[in-house]
Amino acid sequence: MKPFAYLRPATVTEAVRAGAGHPGARFLGGGTNLVDLMKLGVESPGLLVDVSRLPLDRVTRTDDGGLRIGATVRNSDLAAHPDVRSGYPALSQALLAGASGQLRNTATTGGNLLQRTRCPYFQDVTKPCNKRTPGSGCPAREGAHRDLAVLGHSQDCVATNPSDMAVALAALDAAVLLHGPEGERTVPVTDFHRLPGDNPDQDTVIRPGELITEVVLPPPPAGAVSLYRKARDRASYAFALASLAAVLSVRDGRVDHASLAFGGLAHRPWRARVAEDMLRGAPANEDTFTRAVDAELAAARPLRDNGFKVDLARRLAVGTLAELTTEAAAG
Repeated sequence: MKPFAYLRPATVTEAVRAGAGHPGARFLGGGTNLVDLMKLGVESPGLLVDVSRLPLDRVTRTDDGGLRIGATVRNSDLAAHPDVRSGYPALSQALLAGASGQLRNTATTGGNLLQRTRCPYFQDVTKPCNKRTPGSGCPAREGAHRDLAVLGHSQDCVATNPSDMAVALAALDAAVLLHGPEGERTVPVTDFHRLPGDNPDQDTVIRPGELITEVVLPPPPAGAVSLYRKARDRASYAFALASLAAVLSVRDGRVDHASLAFGGLAHRPWRARVAEDMLRGAPANEDTFTRAVDAELAAARPLRDNGFKVDLARRLAVGTLAELTTEAAAG
């Protein structure tokens, strides 16, 4: 048992002050990932700052028709919220596709964004891992990498981001509100998570002492429909081999709006900008979808055992876009 200090702050300011003042501090929400990593010895915080009782557990409408989601809103509550189910169905579907009901009842919005990779080498402290111990190596490149990255990886890391929720938020153009020692700042979800480069230990752009306080969703595009689809080894309680969140609107048979994000393929949710550019204004049909998705996935660099993910992602994306087109036509 490794000892650690525990603090339950009464305010966001107190939480940030504690987090910034102790280099070994970690913020604790639901604990569904952090506590597991502590048990494995991957995380050894000197101080746990329990933010679960802070008044950050509400979902409210913004003045322009979007949503503000507090950082401690539970995943199950967010998935069931009427405004999420009606205006952002891909987000509700992504949350319900992740973990078990018991975990969703505990896991928080902020914690979901900060969960760490399930790469087996990262979780096993007897193995080298650049993400856990920079400079120690990445045995996954030549070892067990079937479930790992095909896009955006580097020589130092081929881990994938495990979040379903973050993939939907990326497609929905959400933003993360951070409160830190230097005040508040807002970061687009698409910029919040990093690609590994030569610093794979840095999962996100969050600064020391910063606390996620809210996630903000813009109003849904007019006439748009959205879906989240996930391919995995078993029907439940499994991380994505490939997933897709898509928002689509069609006008007069042509794509009017398209935003796509892949999960399970990279170190962060992969916003498919190349495919989106090709889709806008093009005929809404399977040939268009296939060419756009192929252009996006041309950047893939699969390893020895995970090339199947590229074809899996292609089929998943084309099928999801076709399904959305049918839904949009039905009104």
